[in-house]
Amino acid sequence: MTSLLWVGFLALVLVCLAFDLGVFNRAPRIVRSREAFFWTGVWVTLAVCFSLVIYYTFEPTHAGVVAAKGYPQSASEAVQMYFTAWLVEYSLSLDNIVVIALIFTQFRVPLSLQHRVLFWGVLGAIVMRFGFIAAGSALLAELDWIRYVFGALLMLAAARILFGKDEGLAPERNLWVRIARRVVPVHDYFDGPSFFVRQDGRLHATRLFIVLLLVEGSDLLFAVDSIPAALAITNDAFLVFTSNIFAVMGLRSLYFAIAPLIERFRYLKMSLVFLLGFVGAKIIIHDHVEIPSGTTLAVIAATIALGAIASFLRPGGGGEGVVEEHPAPRRRVRGPETERS
Repeated sequence: MTSLLWVGFLALVLVCLAFDLGVFNRAPRIVRSREAFFWTGVWVTLAVCFSLVIYYTFEPTHAGVVAAKGYPQSASEAVQMYFTAWLVEYSLSLDNIVVIALIFTQFRVPLSLQHRVLFWGVLGAIVMRFGFIAAGSALLAELDWIRYVFGALLMLAAARILFGKDEGLAPERNLWVRIARRVVPVHDYFDGPSFFVRQDGRLHATRLFIVLLLVEGSDLLFAVDSIPAALAITNDAFLVFTSNIFAVMGLRSLYFAIAPLIERFRYLKMSLVFLLGFVGAKIIIHDHVEIPSGTTLAVIAATIALGAIASFLRPGGGGEGVVEEHPAPRRRVRGPETERS
């Protein structure tokens, strides 16, 4: 039954991605705010509806059975853990959106190409998080003390957000970009939606591919925070993975919906600091003081709500998260000797 659940959920994700790329976004285009808010609502609705699957899946599994510590004791607790992990991941995605907006702005990525980057970025994020969650769950099952390491990582993440300075981007120091430049020649310009072009018989990476690498790298860093946070809520890999994936799948539409306004959320930073600190403390004191999953869900929901309300009442300055459709001039590479790849 567990294998069928995993296969069924992965099939659902693949179908959604196929419809996204093959039906709704077959050609590069600009995603407007109204459409982005609509699709954000769709992904939130799907995440909420999936809680019914969680409920009916865990009800017979744990009926009359005492589950191990860190796993849901009942169907209702499984749903609470699922929603808590989803809210944590969705909240941390807001910080990821800030970094993605910075990448798009610095590289002057045209609006019509941003969705393509985010689509493949999400696909890579799904693969990476599957590996992280599998490894994290296995470590927790074998080494109980590893939860203290996860708790410390979350505390350090909170301190990094609170005291860290925005030093901007340094693509030349990014590991993945440096590896890519060693493997394939890189052109510092866009060539439509192509990540690679073939010129003079050689394959060259475009500027868009470098942007994709930076987006994937940023998600890798945020996964180091978000996966331990989710595992601090529950040890059940299925709950952690499904909640993470629904949040990641909704990241693209959420970006286009709020990126132009992200700098108005002046209290977002403090909300994330408290959220990470609370979850880190929860996992560290887990063996001594057990905080009920319902209480955890209420605290996290209240933290997000208070940050949003405070930001609405006292908004910050306007943002520049989305780049206008005026990319920097690029050299012409298409010709008799050049083809896309």
